[in-house]
Amino acid sequence: MKVLVINCGSSSLKFRLIETDQEDVIAKGLCERIGSESAHFVYEPAGGEKYEKDTPIPDHDEAVRILIEALTDTKIGVIKDVSEIEAVGHRIVHGGDKFDHAECLTPEVIMDIEDCCELAPIHNPVNLMGIRACMKVMPHTHMVGVFDTAFHHSLPEEAYLYGIPYEYYKKYKIRRYGFHGMSHKYVSKETAKMLGVPYDQCKTIVCHLGNGASITAVKNGYSVDTSMGYTPLEGIIMGTRCGSIDPEIIHIITEKDGKTLGEVMNILNNKSGVYGLSDYLSSDVRDLSEAYFEGNHDAERALNTYAYSIVKYIGAYATVMDGADAISFTAGVGEHSALVRRLVCDRLGFIGVKLDHDKNRNCNGAMEISAPDSKIKVFVIPTDEEMSIAKQTAEQIKIKEDKMREDKRE
Repeated sequence: MKVLVINCGSSSLKFRLIETDQEDVIAKGLCERIGSESAHFVYEPAGGEKYEKDTPIPDHDEAVRILIEALTDTKIGVIKDVSEIEAVGHRIVHGGDKFDHAECLTPEVIMDIEDCCELAPIHNPVNLMGIRACMKVMPHTHMVGVFDTAFHHSLPEEAYLYGIPYEYYKKYKIRRYGFHGMSHKYVSKETAKMLGVPYDQCKTIVCHLGNGASITAVKNGYSVDTSMGYTPLEGIIMGTRCGSIDPEIIHIITEKDGKTLGEVMNILNNKSGVYGLSDYLSSDVRDLSEAYFEGNHDAERALNTYAYSIVKYIGAYATVMDGADAISFTAGVGEHSALVRRLVCDRLGFIGVKLDHDKNRNCNGAMEISAPDSKIKVFVIPTDEEMSIAKQTAEQIKIKEDKMREDKRE
């Protein structure tokens, strides 16, 4: 099945056309600076040359029109007609407690997504813009919403509830939702394959480490705990986000520095993490790693504290799952920083983790980096959220078509 994957931002639209049966990426691209006269379009067909152009893209409707035009172009296109696209899979950040799996986008489902905008005011509204733009340009194509929070719907009550009055869950749905669900699902499945064990018999701790970062305990195919919470601010220390802190700190900074609540929240989201810990040296682990090896104390402090926060969650999740078969690193930092992986794994000897330092330093692509006698295997597995979206989209279309055939027989 040919599935067009759409990932919308407020001024960008990323896309991939994927053949799900063979897991082949047929084409990919990006519209950026949407709404600007200096917008930029990038298109890469598989096996072909990259095509780029600056062109006005006033809105997401025009962005979708341009990408469809490129996909069907007689010279650079990869399909003859838009009808060859059997479905569009949309990344939707927040599904609240309504969605525990991908859903075909009906008017009712779209209304439910709108209701979740309060939980993700930056992301869900632009996700909806992408949905509506595709519906205008491709009115007869199946549309499916794939939710970043859905994978974590399997969290047990004791894992998703906070220690605040239960009335706030009942009234406002304040609970742990978790994020990066598509990445955690994809990487945990790939980990089971690399271990050579069934997915429903595997216990994996997935470390999705990017500028935003989260750790998830995946037991027998289900997320049972995850570090991000009601928002992506909770959990481990990140690039510019503070991660979990004592809530009273917000009150103290507000009172001592005379800042508003909004100003303090901006500090916690945009000026904290390794950026704040390094005394504003950088939020980029590559920069901090270079400084670390030069003996810069600010970089050492930031990266050691960052690694320590990751270790605490790994230890906790090994306890939650009664052990672990594997730890998998993914996303920008997890896939590319040998230093961070070493700083984490060298602190995990108490649960039997032993790193092969040569493999870790020379890691390239998906591979095991643990020593042969490591009790818990350690992997680096590049994430592929777009492939996860495409597969889940194809699954929902198959379910829908099977149901339609069944209804006709009845």
